[in-house]
Amino acid sequence: MAHTLDDSAIGERLAGLEGWRLQGGKLRREYRFDDFSAAFGFLSRVALLAERRNHHPDIWNSYRQVVIELMSHDAGGVTEVDLEMAAAIQALS
Repeated sequence: MAHTLDDSAIGERLAGLEGWRLQGGKLRREYRFDDFSAAFGFLSRVALLAERRNHHPDIWNSYRQVVIELMSHDAGGVTEVDLEMAAAIQALS
């Protein structure tokens, strides 16, 4: 099982991840797209990535907005795996 990171370590890593922030013990990012189709296409790419990595974010979608939250539920907080997933998701956008 992965070990949780403290807020300081998370903050250092988030400096290199545009738009991501620590909120409520989770990594969170909100995306806005031109329309629903673009948002849904992005969601589909995130879903395929999550399946390949076997690490599944919490995702909300409302029309052209997508909100993604990451945390390692088995570890009870943010781990290196979450930061790696955030970087991979960022590369999709």
